[in-house]
Amino acid sequence: MRSPPRVYAIDFGTSNSLLAAANAEEIHPPIPLDPAAEDPTILRSVLFFPSSKRCHYGVEALQEYVAHGMQGRLIRSIKKHLPARSFIGTHIEERPMRLEDLIGALLREMRRRANAYFGADVRRVVLGRPAKFSADPNDDLFAERRLERSARIAGFEDVRFVPEPLAAARDFQSALDGPKTVLVADFGGGTSDFTVLRMRPDGYDPTDVLAIGGVSVAGDALDGTIMRTRIAPHFGADVTYKVPLGANVLTMPKPITEKLCSPADLSVLQRRDVRAFLEDIRGWSLGPDDRRRIDQLFTLVEDALGFQVFEAIERTKRELSSRDATEFVFEYPTIQIREPVTRTDFERGSEAAVGSILGALDDTVRASGIAPERIDLVCCTGGTAKVPSLAGALARRFRSARIHQHNNFHSIIQGLADRARALAVSA
Repeated sequence: MRSPPRVYAIDFGTSNSLLAAANAEEIHPPIPLDPAAEDPTILRSVLFFPSSKRCHYGVEALQEYVAHGMQGRLIRSIKKHLPARSFIGTHIEERPMRLEDLIGALLREMRRRANAYFGADVRRVVLGRPAKFSADPNDDLFAERRLERSARIAGFEDVRFVPEPLAAARDFQSALDGPKTVLVADFGGGTSDFTVLRMRPDGYDPTDVLAIGGVSVAGDALDGTIMRTRIAPHFGADVTYKVPLGANVLTMPKPITEKLCSPADLSVLQRRDVRAFLEDIRGWSLGPDDRRRIDQLFTLVEDALGFQVFEAIERTKRELSSRDATEFVFEYPTIQIREPVTRTDFERGSEAAVGSILGALDDTVRASGIAPERIDLVCCTGGTAKVPSLAGALARRFRSARIHQHNNFHSIIQGLADRARALAVSA
């Protein structure tokens, strides 16, 4: 009979979350957290509140969201807000919920399901974290402390952190045929994380880690560029209007259009003051097309369609990884959008975001003291690594390296589980 686990390993991601476990004798692989998912070991990091007293998670959250006529609060990409001091939390109906409460609810549900699966009560956890939540060291520490509080809300009493790219490195040992200098590039939904280290087929020591870096720009930001450049105009981004008795022609304020471009920020548009302002803009707009687009924006916000729109954008981005052009399609009562998007459009619009990612990569390699031509192996994880502009930049920077694409969602969790076992052994 297998011994119950003593420590959980959790990969809490912007888009997806996984849980494995360990005791001193063995590692338990990722468990089926979500039976309704295509891969049951992957729980989408999505919460749906039909009311302030009920919450659904993962695939069930999406199903219930549709079953409730898209009424209620669907929350996604909450990890992104951890370093944002201005984001304290939100209200579910009249119930205030801090960011730590929301993340804690998801982690608590993961712990509850794992405890039921193992028939155990585990209160120790190894949590992955980005190499950098923020470029500001104080904000980075602030984010980690918020995540620790979330884990304690979930019922964990001993909380340890491991940088995600270091955890991912464990999964790449099998690609080694001898000692190598390795760059691990983890392109997630909310952050892009990089590690340069020396590795052997049997692993690495802490002194082998030469540099860790990253930036809070990744897949979600690239999706946002498609929204900003091609889709947002359908929701009023280019609306023009005149204030009564005013002479100047004004356009939709940039702070509002920027909220459209982030799935995590769309809920801000539900605020009463923002809604009242948008109603004024509709009345002041200069033509029927502008009013129609504002109406589409109201429908987007009131029917909480942000998730579906960004799912369609994500599909568009994936198609552009293998095609020169595609079409964004979104259909809903009162909204019919068919917008052609070319890879050139996408690359032009995402130039700044890709530049930020590559800048963080270059800074990390420079900090390692290793010249790019001395990198033997580049190990990539995350679907964003397939974006042609990023894949091409990696190939140009590391011409002498073998680039290994790892799209396995389990890369990070396996490394975290290995660290969890070490913690169980030392207890």
